[in-house]
This record gives sequence, structure tokens and C-alpha cells, in this order.
Amino acid sequence: MRIQLTIMAGLATLAGSAGLYPLFGGRSWFWAGAGAVVMVALGGVLARRLRLPAALGAACGLAALLLYLTVAFTRDEALLWIVPTPASLARLTDLIGAGWDAANRYAAPVPLAPGIKVLSTIGIGLVAVIVDVLAVRLRRAAPAGLPLLALYSVPAAVRQDSVHWAIFGIGATGYLALLMADARDRVGGWGRLVRTPRWSEDEPLVPGGPGLGGGDGRAEEHGERPDGAALAATGRRIGAGAIAVAVLVPLAVPGIHPRGALGLHGARGGSQTVTTPDPLVSLRRELTKTDGAVVLTYTTDDPSPDYLRLYALDRFDDDRWTFTRMQSSDRDRITGRDLPPAPGLGGVATRRADSRIAVRSEVADMRFLPLPYAPASISIKGDWRLDPESMMVYSLKGTAAGRTYGVRSVRAEPSVAALETGGAYPTDIVTRYTGYPRNVPARIRELAEDVTAGARTAYAQAVALQRWFTVTGGFHYDLTATSPRRGDDLADFLLVSKRGYCEQFAASMALMARILGIPARVGLGFTAGTESSPGHYTVRSRDSHAWPELYFVGTGWVRFEPTPSGAAGQGTASTPSYSLPDAAGGASGGADGALPSASPSAAGQPSAAATEGADRHRNDEGEQAAPDQGDRNSGHPAAWPAVLVLLALLLLAPMVARAVIRRRRWAATAPPEPPRPSGGPWKRPAEEPPARRPGGPGGAAHVAWREMRADALDHGLPWQPSDTPRATAIRLAEELDMDAGSAAALRRIARAEEEARYSATAAPPSPERLRADVRTVRAAFAAGVTRRARWRARVLPPSTVDSATAAARGASERLLAALTRVTAKADKLNQAVLHRTRRRPRP
Repeated sequence: MRIQLTIMAGLATLAGSAGLYPLFGGRSWFWAGAGAVVMVALGGVLARRLRLPAALGAACGLAALLLYLTVAFTRDEALLWIVPTPASLARLTDLIGAGWDAANRYAAPVPLAPGIKVLSTIGIGLVAVIVDVLAVRLRRAAPAGLPLLALYSVPAAVRQDSVHWAIFGIGATGYLALLMADARDRVGGWGRLVRTPRWSEDEPLVPGGPGLGGGDGRAEEHGERPDGAALAATGRRIGAGAIAVAVLVPLAVPGIHPRGALGLHGARGGSQTVTTPDPLVSLRRELTKTDGAVVLTYTTDDPSPDYLRLYALDRFDDDRWTFTRMQSSDRDRITGRDLPPAPGLGGVATRRADSRIAVRSEVADMRFLPLPYAPASISIKGDWRLDPESMMVYSLKGTAAGRTYGVRSVRAEPSVAALETGGAYPTDIVTRYTGYPRNVPARIRELAEDVTAGARTAYAQAVALQRWFTVTGGFHYDLTATSPRRGDDLADFLLVSKRGYCEQFAASMALMARILGIPARVGLGFTAGTESSPGHYTVRSRDSHAWPELYFVGTGWVRFEPTPSGAAGQGTASTPSYSLPDAAGGASGGADGALPSASPSAAGQPSAAATEGADRHRNDEGEQAAPDQGDRNSGHPAAWPAVLVLLALLLLAPMVARAVIRRRRWAATAPPEPPRPSGGPWKRPAEEPPARRPGGPGGAAHVAWREMRADALDHGLPWQPSDTPRATAIRLAEELDMDAGSAAALRRIARAEEEARYSATAAPPSPERLRADVRTVRAAFAAGVTRRARWRARVLPPSTVDSATAAARGASERLLAALTRVTAKADKLNQAVLHRTRRRPRP
């Protein structure tokens, strides 16, 4: 029945279920799950006692789980409080439905309602059934780790957060204990273990004693155990080391943060780096939700409220938009002070709007506040901070779930004339918001030029882009489209499929604006929602949205709307009045006075059509701004020398390693220094065999042979380990068509290696002669291969990898040997102490 293995399987399941703690607000779920694990284990024992097949064993475990659920949750409707009835099953189904609704309605940690507890118990019980069948019934303990891993995956998928390292260590220890129990059970299945007795060396072997077949010898007297202590100790060390590596290494890997949803870096009290998961990851999930869950409600005195922005994505990597990591300090707190003015805002008409926003408590992990742009003051409790560049408001500790806060925003009302007039972009704006990767397909750059052909100003180009996406381009709103992952996907959306949702539209327009030299970024948050009563608005998950924001001097960041709206698009999206072609009038360009279309710009550089006259993209000092479009971190030019130095070191590392290895090998062939006197007569050291002494001639032959092998590998020549040295020399000389001198040097090296291997009395050539022969053979190798192979042998010699692998293998073998010796000595000492203790006469 494998009782011990069954117990270990249950304990491993309980240890793994501890990783579910972030999902629940109490602790009673764990004890309910523990009862389910016990019942499943008893069902498995009963199935094995009756010798049922594996499928029926799983059914027996499920039946035991059903009995437990009946007793724990629906015993009032059951027969004799334990036997399921139609009424109890209906009640259980209702609880499951209620738990599922609550799980979708509340954000983790969810309150422990009866339905939630039923779901958690069923989940833990099902994992217990799978682990019991795999590890105990089918004897597959290793695959049983997969369902245990699933228990840790649920919190990460629901909360985007990782479990505590101690909880992970508990689960990993339970899994390793299950593996050890399975191995012990397998070894015990072979029958009685062969015992290896130990006794003092001065005690003679006597008939009937240990090792001679006696049944009452010292082995039985002393209770000797099988000699598996060293292996068992090594296994325990490996398991403990594996857990330590799994827990500690991710803490040192850049990009892996223990807080998961919001990573903080830096000294406490100083500057900290704020990161968050990819904001676009959940956009499509929110848009495709069928329940239309309410995210927030708000009241406002703005007759036509604007979008509520969460993020401002200012970086376009090779596949998607993200935002630059922000440095946060205590001076960024917004409590008790007015916020700084929005970047670039000035010289245009504005109006103030007051809003009162209430975020639902069911919202999960909203660490950035949804706000109408641009916020001037915020009234909210807690430690909330502002990034002055993007005007994003965030918290390092709390979330917006369940909070109500007031916002006073300043909304720009730019006129078409103000947007057309524009002016010289500040240098920092051009540097940060006009860059894009150089690998953007040329077809997209040409398309941006064609769509805006004839546009006189940056504003006219923006209106032309928006009109192309929404009217003339033939695009369709489609939530089934996949997000662009690389430049080819973006080109397919713009040129072929023309189907997508707000992410594709916003990302594409912002990228095309940057290609034209217009500073652009992507805003992400919610539309204004739907008005439920005068001044009262409701925002649902399907109102999640992304849009481009373009920078204009005197106005700052201005929202555009390329995504189709209405019934055939994003239902609550709205197009700003200043961006409509009618409002723009002739700003979008036309036949009269239109500028000729410029040729496609070089990769990463703004086109000529992106400029207005000779100074539209000049900085405040009147000098032409020339940002490096391909540098996504161009704001830190001092980092380039360090990057170049690092690349140079990486390229030189294999070559330097090869030179160091060659030098160390030949240094080992130097004759040993004579011993120094130490307070007495000179002592002659013991002679080593010539072939084994590092400084002897035999050692020089081995070094020369290893060097020739490394040179052959570096030049890409085939090397057969099964060939003799003489056969290798003949094959290489024939393949490379060596001259007489090189062939003679090759034969001398091979002959020296043969004599060093098989003859202890032969006198091979001197180390100096062998070293000269190796140089001659290396030159012959270089002359017999292509130029590419010669450069690879110099710059990226493959033999360094082979040497590193051999060194690592030798180090691991030495470490294992040292561990075995230490364990054996400790075991011998324990046996000696035990032997002496048992030989003492009893009083």
C-alpha cells in the first residue's frame, strides 16, 4: 500500500498549497484543503489495498474528495451527513457558481466566502489526486512536480505577484522529500540490503563474524547500516543547494523583482527605480471581457470630460511601447502641495475641471491613478507620488482599489492656429520622444511620407495621419487581431491586414509621427466612459483604451484619436475637435502651395517633410537638433564609451584566454627549482617518473600534443580522439599537403607523444624544440585553411570552450571527491564512537 510514500505525497501537496496564500484573506482555506488531502490519501490507500487499476484508483480518490466536500459544506442536505444526494450535489453546484462569481468580482486577496472556500478545496483536492496517482500508484514522482508547480502559478497569473521565498522553499522541500521517499522505496523493493560491516583493523575475522556468513557477528551486534551514507549526504546537499539557488539567484538577476507587480530598487530613503509589468499586457484582456465589469465611477463639472490616463509610454522597443523607468524619492510625494505645471503647457487657453473618482474595490493591482490630463492637484490619502515628466501618479506600496480621490485638472483648449504655428522643439523633447529603432522596415518610413505628402506643418501631418487611419486608409476595428511583436507584424497591420484594435492604431500613429520628426508617445488608460446621470460617469473594463499623444510647442502634449469609434470601433472613443479636418481647414495640405514629397528618409532619421521651413526642428539656441534615432537611451551619451569598452573586452576574452592557457601549459614544462635548505641537511626529493613530472620531457611532449590539438580545433580541422598520434599526424599531413619541414615537425610531436605514453625510458626532444615544432605546425595549419578560419582561430578560438569545459569537469570531480572524503571520515568517526560506546562494560 506504500504508506510512507502516500504520506510524503500528501505532505508535498500541502507544502505546495501554501503558495496559494496571496489569493485569500484568511487562513481557514488551508485547513479545508488539508482535510481534502487526507481524504484523498485514504482513498488512494483503499484503492491500492483492493489492487484496483490506476484509472479506478483516481476515481476512488475523486470519490473520497466528494465525500469530504459533502461532509464539510453540504452535510445538511446529505444522507446521514456523509452520503451525497441530489440535493447536496445541487447545493454544492450553487456554492461553486457563487465562488466563481466572487472570484471574478473581487480582487485578490478575496474574502473567504463559502463558495471561495469550496473552490480552493476542490483545487487542492484535485492536485492531491493527481500527485497520489503519479507518485504512488504509477511510481512517477518526478512528473508529480508539475501539478505542484501549478499551485504556484495561480497567484502569479491572478495577481502578477510572486510568493514569498520562504513559502517557495517549503514547497520545494516537500517535492524533494517526495523524490527521496520514492527513491528509498524503490531501493527497498529489491529485497534485503547488503550490509557492509565495519570493525577495528586490529580485530581478527572469526568464523561466524561479520563477512563470513555468521548470523550473530558484530554486524548484527552493532546494528550496522548499509554503506549509503555518502550518497545520501551528497543527495541532501544537492537538494539543499538546488533550493538555495532557486531562491537566491532570481534576486540577483536584473529584471526579476521579488515584489512582482511593482519592483523597487535602491537604498531605503534614497532614490528608487519604479517598474511595473508591461501596461499593454492586460489591455486586450480588459477589452474582451464579456461581463463589462465596472472599474470606476466619477463625477465632474467638465461638460465633455477627457480620457482618464494611467500610463504615458515613451519608449518604442523593437516590438512594443513601454515607459522609461522612473526614479522616485520622497520629494515626489503629492500630499499637501500643488503639482507642477504640465510640460510644454503655456500660451494657449485652458479651463479647469474638478472630478471626484471612486475606484471599485474589486480592481486588482492598480498602482497608478487614472486621471484626466493634466492634473494640477490631487486629494488622496497615502503615499502617492508624481513623475513630473509624464505627470503619472503612482504608489510604491498601496493600490487605487477601493479609494476615492479628488482631482483638479487643467485642460488645454488649443486653437488650430496655435497648433499650426508651433515653434522650435526643446532639445530634451526631441532627444527623448523622436527616437525609434533603426530596424523599422523601410516600407513603414515610406508610408509615413506618402500619407502626409503635401502637409506643410507638423500639425497638418498629424491630422493627415489620423484621417488616414479613421477614414481613407481602409482600416477595421478587430479585437481578434494579435498584438504586433516585431516590425514585420506592424508592417502587416499597416499595409496588408489593416485590422486591429486601439493598441495597433495608437502604436502605429505614434511611430509614424516619430518617423516624421514629431515628438510622440502612447497614452494608456480609459475613455471618458458613459454618462449615467448629469455629471456622473461609469467606466467599465471595455472602456480600456490606448491613444497617441503628440507634442506641440506652447500646448504641450495633445491627444489624437486614430482608432475607429462608434458601433464599428471602440464604442466610447471620441475624436478631439481640434484634430478634425474641418477644424484644420487647409492645414492638412492641398494642391495649392503644397510641399513636394521628400524622398524616404534614412533609417532612424526624420524626413525633410517633417520640417517646417528651415527651423521647425531647431532647438532654442537655433542649432539643428540631431538626435540619434536608433538609440533608445540617447539621454545618456556617457554610457556609450562604457558599452564599447565592454564589447571590446568580450571580443578579446577568447583570444586572451587562449594566450593565457598556452603560456601556463608551457610554463609547467620548466625544470623544477632545487629544494631550499630548512634548518638541516639538504634532502633529495623523491624522483617522479619522467612522463608524469610536470617539468620533465614527458610532460613537455604531452603539452606539445595538447597545444597541437587545440590549434587544430581552432582552425576547424577534424580531430579523431580514437586515432593514435601517428595516425593523426599522417592524416593531417595528407589533408593539408604540408611541406617537408612542417611534416617533419608534426611527426616529431607525434613521436614524442607516443614515447611519453608508452615508454618511460625514451628521451623525447627538449621542450624548446617541441615548442618550436608546435609553432611550425600552427603556421602550417593557418596556411592550409581559409582566411575566415584563420581569423576565427585568432579572435574566437573554439579550444577555449573545450578548455573551460574540461576545467569545470575537473573542478566538479575534485569537489565531489572532497565531499566524499569528508563524509567518509565523518562516518568512520561516528562508527568508531559507536563501537567504543557499545564495548564499555555495563555497571
